[in-house]
Amino acid sequence: MAPLSRAALALGGLLALASSVAAIGADNCVGFANASDLYVVVKAGKATPILISADEWPGVQRAASDFVGDIQTVSGVKPTFKNVTATAKSDYPTAIIVGTLGKSSVIDAVVNRTNLDVSFVQGKWEAYMTTVVQNPLPGMDSAYVIIGSDKRGTIFGLYTHSEQFGAVSPWYWWADVQPTHHNSLYVKTAGCHHDTPSVKYRGIFLNDEQPALQSWAKVKFTNGTGAAHTGSPFNHFFYTKLFELLLRLRANYLWPAMWSSAFCVDDDQNQSLADWYGIVMGTSHEEPLMRSLPPEWSIYGKGAWDYSTNQANVYDFWKTGAQRARNYEGVFTMGMRGAGDAPISGSNPIQLLGKIIADQRSLLKDVFNTSDLTTIPQVWTLYKEVEGYYEQGLTVPDDIVMLWSDDNYGNIRRYPTIAERKRSGGSGVYYHIDYVGAPRCYKWIMSSQIERTYEQLSTAVTRDATKIWVLNVGDLKPLEMHTEFFFTYAYDTTKWNPQNLNSFVENWATREFGFSSSDAATVASIISTVTQHNARRKPELWNTTTYSVLNYREADTVLASLQAAGDASTKLYNSLSSASQPAFFELVQHPVQASLALQHMYIAAAINNLRAIQYSVAANMYKTQVESLFATDFDLENEYHTILDGKWVHMMAQTHSGYEYWDQSQSNVMPAVQAVQAKKQNLAGPMRITIEGSMGAWPGDDRYSCASGMSCGSPVTTLDNYNPFGNRYFDVSSGGPAPFTWAATSNVSWVKFSLSSGSISSSTLEQRVFYSVDWSQVSGQQTASIAVKATPQGLGTQTTHVILQATQKSVSSGFHGYVESDGVVSIEAAHAARNTSVQGLTWINIPGLGKTNSGVTPWPRGGDDLNFTAGAGPSIEYDFYLFDTNKGNVTITVKVSPSLNNLGDDRPLGLALQIDNGSAQTQHFVPKSNPGSLPSGWSGNDGWAANNIIDVKYTFTVGTGAHTLKVWMIEPTVVVQKIIIDAGGLKSSYLGPPESVKV
Repeated sequence: MAPLSRAALALGGLLALASSVAAIGADNCVGFANASDLYVVVKAGKATPILISADEWPGVQRAASDFVGDIQTVSGVKPTFKNVTATAKSDYPTAIIVGTLGKSSVIDAVVNRTNLDVSFVQGKWEAYMTTVVQNPLPGMDSAYVIIGSDKRGTIFGLYTHSEQFGAVSPWYWWADVQPTHHNSLYVKTAGCHHDTPSVKYRGIFLNDEQPALQSWAKVKFTNGTGAAHTGSPFNHFFYTKLFELLLRLRANYLWPAMWSSAFCVDDDQNQSLADWYGIVMGTSHEEPLMRSLPPEWSIYGKGAWDYSTNQANVYDFWKTGAQRARNYEGVFTMGMRGAGDAPISGSNPIQLLGKIIADQRSLLKDVFNTSDLTTIPQVWTLYKEVEGYYEQGLTVPDDIVMLWSDDNYGNIRRYPTIAERKRSGGSGVYYHIDYVGAPRCYKWIMSSQIERTYEQLSTAVTRDATKIWVLNVGDLKPLEMHTEFFFTYAYDTTKWNPQNLNSFVENWATREFGFSSSDAATVASIISTVTQHNARRKPELWNTTTYSVLNYREADTVLASLQAAGDASTKLYNSLSSASQPAFFELVQHPVQASLALQHMYIAAAINNLRAIQYSVAANMYKTQVESLFATDFDLENEYHTILDGKWVHMMAQTHSGYEYWDQSQSNVMPAVQAVQAKKQNLAGPMRITIEGSMGAWPGDDRYSCASGMSCGSPVTTLDNYNPFGNRYFDVSSGGPAPFTWAATSNVSWVKFSLSSGSISSSTLEQRVFYSVDWSQVSGQQTASIAVKATPQGLGTQTTHVILQATQKSVSSGFHGYVESDGVVSIEAAHAARNTSVQGLTWINIPGLGKTNSGVTPWPRGGDDLNFTAGAGPSIEYDFYLFDTNKGNVTITVKVSPSLNNLGDDRPLGLALQIDNGSAQTQHFVPKSNPGSLPSGWSGNDGWAANNIIDVKYTFTVGTGAHTLKVWMIEPTVVVQKIIIDAGGLKSSYLGPPESVKV
């Protein structure tokens, strides 16, 4: 299919949504009301028969049976389904004829009889076409034909119609999605079609399957014992469900579960049924030649899993795997890793791997009795140290697909160079949305953004890494939507661009739940909020210090965003029928509510710890919150396990809190909380005053209230007219058992309070007061005193003062841009003032990509010749204004998505910054690393991968007043999310300051 312009693609996505609630990234084939350009499938309680040839592929016959069942599910009418021949006179004036070109004798006869032009599918891979033909068979007036170029092409054509007829979701069984009923069904007489998919092999890797997937499958598909040799529950009852799902998702490739499972051994029907369905089998990067490791070596292996010391036994083991698989469609994994997914042993691993590859290829020649290895699909995954061996000179035979890996956190380590793109075997990508390993396992819940996946994979497309894509999906649930996006994009990359990704989620929500466009947009917003939040830092890495409870109202803002998403989700959940609620709970409600509960628990624990060191009894309120949220976390898991009479028991059993190191915790653990004695009065009195941004508390002395910790005066706060929030706050809370009323007053009229009085008691332990300034009454810098007076029952009054220094500032006349407040300017990268293109490249915005707003990146992505020196490439500009420059020293932090030197260390990622007409400064911010390893700064709980950001720092000397910051492209795959200009006032936080005021 010819690539379309970005505008045409966006329009196409909107038209698809308007014409069919079910068409996600596909041309619409169907209709629901009679029209001259439509052909009847179901009308007035009668269905057009569906005909197929007896010599058709068994997998196509099976999918056609699904097609019949789907029509019945949607319309309530079951079509006749019949094997026919090309010569017998038809009993039906009209029909739907399904078949594979060159395989189905009926389809071939129809093509010959009608002179149908089938050049669109002839000789292609997985393509299909449909149309209406006249007099296709003896005695038949007309027929709608669904013709595939091969087995899967026909199957994909069938399932595309099923999906569009009534929103028969690929997830109808796996996520309990209910179809939409239609009394009448039609197809377009002009037909529809799909060319060869963009990516040839599109598959998943079931991985990290304990404690969730495997425990669930044992209950669902076995009598509790599992397979004889391994105890694995992954038998053909499980896999046939998975095979159908993959085909409905237009996938074709599978790396099966392998932790304690052996695909071909656990059930002798697994391998043959995969081929029968139409699934291309493979094995993971550590499992050569169709042998499941470690289980099969434990059962059948002899000696050590070491080719340097046990060559003959390992070779024979591999040969048996190849012989077992030779009659089925598959892609053979080549190479070798050591036991336990570790590097191979030996003093010269490169030499050893070279011999291993040569011996494996000789083995394949023998097993397949051929000298032409290009007829045998092979893949070698450049994972971890294996990539290093390649970089150090290990030769990969030209016809083997090189599968480039990400860093396990969704950042592709390297793309093929121009020279590598000339290889006949081509390249592909192995990508993770689930992982077990350092810096931290993430297996619990969706925590990757489709925006990031698109950004990474779209570069793979432009660099021709499209032979094989494999997605590590862990347990598969609850990563359904992201998995579908991966396959939808791989199936036709031309349909998607940075501006229409949100339409994928909206179309998905419409199909899954039958929502209106407005409600579908709400679901898209919910999903965007949750995935952006969880991708900032994986939930397994959260703790009480992740978000600041002191600075920039960060924790409050994060929690409010999640709470709004949770409230919106609950409202939609309650609007659905009881039949549709389980699917919504699995796909939307549980992810948002579980994320909210866990994040709220950590933030409540952080405030508890803060209030405890402030000697406020309000700490106890937050302690109770933490305990309640910890219980909610379990309740949500239990609800998931009990819906639909326990269909999904164990599926959300993954532990996700209490991690001590990279591996999973054995139990969920509540964060530590403290209690303040509520029965004894605080030494300083019944009232505690705490102010925004301080760990101190007043009255009384402590080390957080002043540097000496003794004789601390009143707290001092500042506010200027460009503060992003427009106000400050203080909290009034309890210091002991005595209840009290309180009142806030000021010695000036220009201080305004959100709440000027209140009462504190055991039922209301804390109240927050926002105070602002009426700037019409203030010029220059003025000081106000705020008195907070407590009147306890039976005790004397207590008054604490808060000092406010208010400063009215003004920018130069005619300035437009972002204005400093509190010594900081913060700008979201998407909000550039000017954007200059060079050689067809320009900075574009990818909405939603990033930790706070979105990301900007040079576009289009292209070959590795697209780089520039500072000042020569595309640029974006930001105007800002400084009142204070910290004696002229300004530090600019550019927050960049954590990409690697994916064109090699000789082309390190870089950016150049320039202020006004000064010299540009270039930073190559990802250092070189040893082959096969990650660069310094990448690893660890506070590394770039865990934080999902790289902070690139520049230092400039500038004066006060108006300035322009220019960001120059150096390398093409840099994504800039946010820019922070520190003039001396930057405070610690995870996300950085909120965006500054723009004038």
